[in-house]
Amino acid sequence: MSKAASASKGTGRKPASWTQDPEGVRRNILTVAKEEFVENGLSGARVDEIAARTATSKRMIYYYFGDKEGLYRAVLEEMYERIRGFERSLDLASLPPVEAMTLLAGFTFDYHAENPDFVRLVMVENIHHARHLATSDRIASLNLSAIDMIREAYERGVAAGLFRPGIEALDIHLTISALAFYNVSNRASIRQVFGHDMGAPEALVRRRAAAIDTVLRMLRA
Repeated sequence: MSKAASASKGTGRKPASWTQDPEGVRRNILTVAKEEFVENGLSGARVDEIAARTATSKRMIYYYFGDKEGLYRAVLEEMYERIRGFERSLDLASLPPVEAMTLLAGFTFDYHAENPDFVRLVMVENIHHARHLATSDRIASLNLSAIDMIREAYERGVAAGLFRPGIEALDIHLTISALAFYNVSNRASIRQVFGHDMGAPEALVRRRAAAIDTVLRMLRA
């Protein structure tokens, strides 16, 4: 008996069909698909396995997403939407420039540390030369808005004499992202080579402080 069937037997209710809750079915597919892509990559993931773990069918997965690559692209879009949504909620425009950059650098470090699946999927997409990102207007728009947010805080800092002029907003974003991303992407190799666990609580505290300090040293006048 499947998990969905077992659950419905225990509650006395049938699982929602796509006609009853199409958005719920879509979310269920995306959640399971993310786990499959994180674990096995795009090439190793199987739609049959994803369908077996959801409350729907392989046919319905293709109905919603077209094919496996369409499903993978949708998962990427959801993950980028999530991190950019959290960034927007920081409301950096309402904060003094130094405080805004400190908050963004700390948030980015924490988000990556707490969401290793995001890092893993970005690594998978780089293996595929970012060809799925290239075909997603949604992701392109999301990421451009993130650069605009940084540019606004940086330019206010320059105008106030707090930040040195001449730094591209993209370079600020790349520095913040690199410091956060590497701390997750290379945990296994650093542990093996140096015997150091970058995911240990005390290590995270040190690296987070170093990441923020690095970004502010880059910016300060």
